Amino acid sequence: MTRSQDRLLAQWRAEPIREGKLRSYARLAKLDVYDYYLSGFVVFTAILATTTQFSVSVFPMLLCFVAGEVCVLASLVAFDDYTGYTDGSDIANYGPDAPLRRKLRKPLVAGTLTPAEALRFAWGAAAAAAILWTAAVLAGPYSPMWTIGLMVVTFVVSIQYSYGVKLSYHGFQELFLAALGWVLVLAPYALATGRLDSFVLVQALIFGLGPLLFGVYSNTNDIEGDRSVGRTTVASTVSPRANALFVGALSLAEFAIGAIGSLTGAAPWWFVLAMAPASVFRAMQFYRGFRAGDIMTARRMGFRVHRLSVLLMVLANLIVLATA
Repeated sequence: MTRSQDRLLAQWRAEPIREGKLRSYARLAKLDVYDYYLSGFVVFTAILATTTQFSVSVFPMLLCFVAGEVCVLASLVAFDDYTGYTDGSDIANYGPDAPLRRKLRKPLVAGTLTPAEALRFAWGAAAAAAILWTAAVLAGPYSPMWTIGLMVVTFVVSIQYSYGVKLSYHGFQELFLAALGWVLVLAPYALATGRLDSFVLVQALIFGLGPLLFGVYSNTNDIEGDRSVGRTTVASTVSPRANALFVGALSLAEFAIGAIGSLTGAAPWWFVLAMAPASVFRAMQFYRGFRAGDIMTARRMGFRVHRLSVLLMVLANLIVLATA
């Protein structure tokens, strides 16, 4: 950190914050941001909707997989916080001059955890994730090699996302945020069924865009902090207009995936209509962020739109099941 960042940190901690370690570790793991974990509901209902035989071994597999993904993401965000603290970007993005950001969201900056504690937690969560995902592969009725390979790559890249190689600092952030969501739907479905399904692929693509479409709004808010440490995102690299076009294209792509799925028969013909409420709210999110200029409110809207999308996909799967 630079001297100016040290001064900002001292100002930030002018009023000491006291909080229990367990709660601080939960904040470090970002357990309140559960949007990736919703993949389990999509996968389970998709299995029911697209298969005629259901094995009870799916339950322990899904339990181990979802518990593993919680640990993968806890490790990822803990490493991200550690790196963001040590390079000073979190001081800029969450410091006293950023009143819309909550102090306790960053335990290292707030002083409720030390860097050493965060690093130990990150490696511990990674170890737990490796054990749980191995157990998921062993417990599942199928174990396609491509699925195992996908899980291994996802695990390794998650650790290197903001630590080690720091892939998110070199232009891979947006792709990874979406790809992670795709894997969290496709991998457990394949472990349960041994195959891919076109309707599940459509849902996986939509699911992965959800977390990305609140991540890009965060990046838009964090442009200066990211630029100061050389973290390459679309928002920190291109002009404001180009960034707005990029986010708009992602929003449109989410709708287009459902529409193309319905038109081609990859999804039921009515699927695009079922997803229409989420498409409307996604347009409202874009308007709030890039027309009204309220990026942080638009970011919060992104969480709600993603959760609505998950609910609609779950309902679509149950409709397919009921009408089969």
